[in-house]
Amino acid sequence: MSKHILIVDDEEGIRFSLRGILEDEGYRVSEAQSGEEALSVLQKKCPDLVFLDIWMSGMDGLVCLQKVKELHADLPVIMMSGHGNIETAVQALRYGAHDFVEKPLSLEKILLLARHTLEMKELRQENTMLRQAVSLDSDSQMVANSPIMQRFMSDLYKVAPTNAWVLITGENGTGKELTARTLHRKSKQENAPFVAVNCAAIPEELIESELFGHEQGAFTGADSAKVGKFELANGGTLFLDEIADMSLKTQAKILRILQEQSFERVGGTRTIHVNVRVVAATNKNLELAIEKGEFRQDLYYRLRVFPLHVPALRERKEDLPRLIETLSAHVERKYSMKAPLFTDATMKVFEHWRWPGNVRELMHLLERLTVLYSASCVDFHQLPPEMLEDIDNIVDLEKMPTEPFVFTAHISAEGFLQNCLHLDYKNAKHAFETYYLQHKLEEAGGNVTKLAETIGLERSNVHRKLRAGKETPDAVAE
Repeated sequence: MSKHILIVDDEEGIRFSLRGILEDEGYRVSEAQSGEEALSVLQKKCPDLVFLDIWMSGMDGLVCLQKVKELHADLPVIMMSGHGNIETAVQALRYGAHDFVEKPLSLEKILLLARHTLEMKELRQENTMLRQAVSLDSDSQMVANSPIMQRFMSDLYKVAPTNAWVLITGENGTGKELTARTLHRKSKQENAPFVAVNCAAIPEELIESELFGHEQGAFTGADSAKVGKFELANGGTLFLDEIADMSLKTQAKILRILQEQSFERVGGTRTIHVNVRVVAATNKNLELAIEKGEFRQDLYYRLRVFPLHVPALRERKEDLPRLIETLSAHVERKYSMKAPLFTDATMKVFEHWRWPGNVRELMHLLERLTVLYSASCVDFHQLPPEMLEDIDNIVDLEKMPTEPFVFTAHISAEGFLQNCLHLDYKNAKHAFETYYLQHKLEEAGGNVTKLAETIGLERSNVHRKLRAGKETPDAVAE
């Protein structure tokens, strides 16, 4: 979509000249011959850039600039004046002007200034999106060691580079938004906007305004125009979370917009065209909702071009050690505290627990344990009571060693040594020995005889130490 520029000047010749050169460069141009007319235009639509004359009859440019900034704080405004001086320029910049240009206007300079200003605006928007993406995604790599998650990731990587719309299903806390963000990161639009909308968190009376935007005065409280989520996501991905919580009325409007990729803001008349990839998610059974008349069947099939179901944590227990590592690192950064380590018995309870809240529950548990037992080793007795209600079904918890479980598969040497510094001598020695033997065993290709020769110990002694470390494989190559 071409950029929209508003020219505000009481001289018709100036407006005519600027319109001509800007339209020749492919810009859409609107005109206003006074500050009052400019504000009227801006109440109905928000351009990408404004050229504003300072000395005009009626409302002067500096007053108009302040009112423009009240309506659209991020809208770049370039001031023009034939009677400019340093004091006026400084005052304009203090009121929020992006730049100041003197008349007579150099048309070449105007084009250069317009291009640079619009590029800077796009960079600021991209920077904002990147900061949001970094804050949300920096600790959000999907863990997929289990077979069910590896199949899931295989499907995700196949559909991500396409423009196919995706419907993500799964229980609460399984990582549906993380899945949507991963889809976007692996898509051809990875550098375009990713805009997330939680349909369940928006009141019914405001959801249309949130999705499609509104013009000033469209309803009580609409003091300025607002760009909607569909418009913000243009060229990128729109993530509609909790899609089943929208009313049937809103579903009907969404369906039309999805089909036509065009809409009008609430209270507006101008048709806005967009090109967005839609990814939707829900924790509900949409087919059952269709039978109950709570969800539109045509919308369901429009969204369900490619279905992805995120497995529950109880279906992917093999991922627990790596998930605990990854999430603990995030917790440490969030709280500036050292996450605890866990005994073998604690890990057994984790494996046995049904995790009704899935990965989100695990994350919150790690946060709680970090606050309570930072830099120590958590035994199963210190876990929440509800996790211990059924421990009779877990064999010999009391007899299991109280040394920390060692995440040897993925933890870095530096991270491991840092963890050891927070243990007492006995536990640190045991942890290091287990870590050392596991890595040497991997170097030896799982061959215990070769490992024993490499480190200078008897093979029987190596077997005993591996068993003591609780890390010996069921079958080890000899």
